[in-house]
Amino acid sequence: MTRVWSGAVLLLFAVGTVWFAPALLFFTVAEVLLVAAFVEYVTLARESGVPVPAVPAGAAAVLCCAAFSRLAFGGVPGAPVDVVLMSVLVALCALTLTRWRSGPDALGLASASIFPSLYLGLPIGAMIAIRETRGREALFLLMLTVVVSDTAQYYCGRALGRRPLAERISPKKTIEGAIGGVVCGSGFLAIVGAWWLPVLPMLLRAALGVTVVALGIAGDLFESMLKRSAGVKDSSALIPGHGGVLDRIDALLFAAPVYYIVLKYV
Repeated sequence: MTRVWSGAVLLLFAVGTVWFAPALLFFTVAEVLLVAAFVEYVTLARESGVPVPAVPAGAAAVLCCAAFSRLAFGGVPGAPVDVVLMSVLVALCALTLTRWRSGPDALGLASASIFPSLYLGLPIGAMIAIRETRGREALFLLMLTVVVSDTAQYYCGRALGRRPLAERISPKKTIEGAIGGVVCGSGFLAIVGAWWLPVLPMLLRAALGVTVVALGIAGDLFESMLKRSAGVKDSSALIPGHGGVLDRIDALLFAAPVYYIVLKYV
């Protein structure tokens, strides 16, 4: 029952924020969620034996996310992303010089510091840019596609699942469940996109749906890999019955960048 109630609250929060929140409020909520996900990432990294400099790495991820918004950096969406990324790379690598203690972990220390900007900052920033440039419908379509796919994976896996998809990472996921998620998720994006994403023709929407769902599955598995490496079941206990923020947005972190690229350039 706890999972049901917390799931209902999550749904209402997501709908209210994406559909009704003013741009500045949505931007603020997105950055707060990024910080919460970053805190979970730091915990997973430390449990895996890779300490992360929380303040500079977290600030870098927040800046990378903010660079996508027209509310920051002079009102030009996306213009400073390259500048921010290059600055983050140089600054965090230079910081590693002061943290290394002659062990075999120099590459791990530098990579773990930079990774949140790529893994969290860029995808969440992309979702902010999608809402600001393409409207709430386009972002909501992405999120609902992932939800439909996740739901179909669960029920198809329970009813038909026989062959494991990635046994070492997530033993309960099956190939049959993944196929059900791809079919239902891509079909949903292709059909509902006729109203919410009419600029793309049907075949392109279907192809985008398959890509989004496949990347969402990969994102889910990737976060599961991080948790297994750290020896934990959930990224945190922040959301009763659902785990942490990373557990809820893991699929979007892989799906959002490609969705953003297609909407911007295709």
